[in-house]
Amino acid sequence: MLFYTIKRLGLAALIIVVAMTLLLVMVHMVPGDPARTMLGPRATPEMQEALRIRMGLDKPLITQIGLFFLNLLRGDLGMDVFENRPVATIVFEQLPYTLELIAAAIIWPVVLGTILGVYSASHRNSLIDRLTGVLSIAVVAAPAFVVSLFALLIFAVQLQWLPAIGAGDPDSFADRLRYLALPGFSIGLSWVGYIARMVRASMLEVLGEPHIRTARAFGLSEWRIHYGYALKLGILPIITMLGVGMGFLLSAAVFTEMVFARPGIGKLVIDSITSRNYPVVMGAVLVSTMLFVLSTAIADLANAALDPRVRKAL
Repeated sequence: MLFYTIKRLGLAALIIVVAMTLLLVMVHMVPGDPARTMLGPRATPEMQEALRIRMGLDKPLITQIGLFFLNLLRGDLGMDVFENRPVATIVFEQLPYTLELIAAAIIWPVVLGTILGVYSASHRNSLIDRLTGVLSIAVVAAPAFVVSLFALLIFAVQLQWLPAIGAGDPDSFADRLRYLALPGFSIGLSWVGYIARMVRASMLEVLGEPHIRTARAFGLSEWRIHYGYALKLGILPIITMLGVGMGFLLSAAVFTEMVFARPGIGKLVIDSITSRNYPVVMGAVLVSTMLFVLSTAIADLANAALDPRVRKAL
């Protein structure tokens, strides 16, 4: 397990390096002069050249990439050219808002989807099983940004049950939960369907394996077979899906933060791209990439811990 962990973390680090290198190349391929865009059309050539030197844009691309990774090893993500603040400070001020939104969007779908999936597998072809299948497909087909708009109009504007915009009082946990309810519901709704169908399919496959038939032959109760043996293996695809799904959650969070006017990494990236604030864009995307890569690595390590056969795949 230790050897597998070292290999998997090494692969995660390589993916981050390749992803950030490609991003640096693509950012510099965008048409236009970043210095002129940031300073405006009234800026003199001298002011533009000074900003290029300050941002390191006067150096060759390969040198800029090398300096970026060298500074990254020191924990330096650069300086915001507008506020003259460290990019790391700006990014990590917004990161908790995105993380709490992702947590609110995934915890309740995992619980509800797992319960529905296990019940459907245990009561195959029952009325509840068929209803769960229909509802699962229905919610999966609903995009997060559409659900966000309808949730905002119905629960915030029409019924006025929940707040519409903002993140709530930072010092009040209950108030922050109220402001998380609608965004978390909007992103997480489709995940209920994904998880329920995947748990059902995985559980049915596990319930047909020889060791389950052996457990029944020894007279173990169905409850113990389902929840003590089958669920342990049936939930493995969910762990993998949650790790890979971090990318979906981050992209959905961008739209949701814009709709509900919430602070967060997604809104920070959009605002920085609009103003061509390259250092903040790179810092925010780097943190988002690391979240995605580390989540997939953690999911793989969890799978390897639960199922030793996975360790031979890498």
